[in-house]
Amino acid sequence: MYQINFNRPIHVHFIGIGGISMSGLAQILIEEGFPVSGSDARKSPLTQHLVSMGATIHYPQMASNINDSIDLVVYTAAIAQDNPEFRAAAEKGLPLMTRADLLGQIMKNYKLPIAVSGTHGKTTTTSMVSEVLLAADADPTLSIGGILKSIEGNIRVGKSDYFVTEACEYTNSFLSFFPRISIILNIEEDHMDFFKDIEDIRHSFRQFAEILPADGCLIINKGIDHVEQLTEGLDCKIITFGTDAEADYCFTDAAYDALGRASYTLIKKGVDCGTVQLGVVGEHNILNSLSVIALMDLLGFDSDVVRNALSSFSGTDRRFEFKGEVAGVKILDDYAHHPTEITATLKAAANYPHQTLWCVFQPHTYTRTKAFLKDFASALSLADKVVLTDIYAAREKNTIGISSMDLLHELEKLGIECYYFQSFDEIENFLLKNCINGDLLITMGAGDVVKIGENLLGI
Repeated sequence: MYQINFNRPIHVHFIGIGGISMSGLAQILIEEGFPVSGSDARKSPLTQHLVSMGATIHYPQMASNINDSIDLVVYTAAIAQDNPEFRAAAEKGLPLMTRADLLGQIMKNYKLPIAVSGTHGKTTTTSMVSEVLLAADADPTLSIGGILKSIEGNIRVGKSDYFVTEACEYTNSFLSFFPRISIILNIEEDHMDFFKDIEDIRHSFRQFAEILPADGCLIINKGIDHVEQLTEGLDCKIITFGTDAEADYCFTDAAYDALGRASYTLIKKGVDCGTVQLGVVGEHNILNSLSVIALMDLLGFDSDVVRNALSSFSGTDRRFEFKGEVAGVKILDDYAHHPTEITATLKAAANYPHQTLWCVFQPHTYTRTKAFLKDFASALSLADKVVLTDIYAAREKNTIGISSMDLLHELEKLGIECYYFQSFDEIENFLLKNCINGDLLITMGAGDVVKIGENLLGI
């Protein structure tokens, strides 16, 4: 594999530079003195920010964008080999590197690279870690899969030994990483367009754990099924967290305030360590915060700094994000696109003040919708009323004959009041007529469903 010498900057071109992860890596390279160019389908705030930093960005992707000044081309798993720029780079004999491989090489430049993995909760937990390190003046370099308000973006380039990133299992991207400390939050079925089954996913997470050096550490949820299969024989230190009283870090006395924000009694190795107050909602975030506390104890940070940072952390964009209020209807938005995530979000919403809980759900990908059809219906049944959009295709084509109507029928079998509309305009008009003062409306999904709430609020 091509190896980058960070002491000798070269011209790097990113195919699909507008993605949140790709744009972040491009920003890191720019700040390290690398000439950067790239391409994307259209302009966005992320690409405009890179241009303001000195990047050259082309719209759209075309073979002519690959010129002789380029030394290395970086691409994502979403880029097919018939992409005109990919093909042009290959024809020119230019080195080609995946986004994951580039991120792995960047990690090698730091003494304390930290990777946050798991089927759910990566962005929130990475953001929690980031907030604590910032509060402790640790000057970290951060690569987050969502927008963190305190840094007004998803990337921060620091000068310390700390590098914090999400580690995504899709296409086994995280097997290209080189962490010294890893967190595994949970392991469930997802990305079934790539993985064969849950055992295939577990095998990948085991391989990810095996990457850790002997002087490294794995922080893992003890509640993962057969967790010992993932940890047995590892050379590194292992720290557990979870609901199990035998975990190194667990909790009791979970409670929620008037806005659904969680608090709990922290138990470390059987010892009561007092109350932890969070600025975010739900038991899932209690578990996320336990992994963060375990990490910060390992790194030796002051517990008061850690707790204060967790208390002030209010989440990232599109994670139970309060968008506004119109005609007495509070509107939230959440990125949940897996049944477990939906369940966690709607359970958290139950602790939030409301009359009727509306959920506008946009299914994400055809394969995921088909694989978890009944599970989606069960999770969404926690809402009082459900409105469905068309399936957000993302990288897929509908070759399996699935639609949102299939999900609507499953919800109707459960006795849930459910509606489907083809267009966002129809949904917005329906909500304006039917949501009343005191209702809570959550737009939910990994696509562009957030626009519905924003349009209702006029933002």
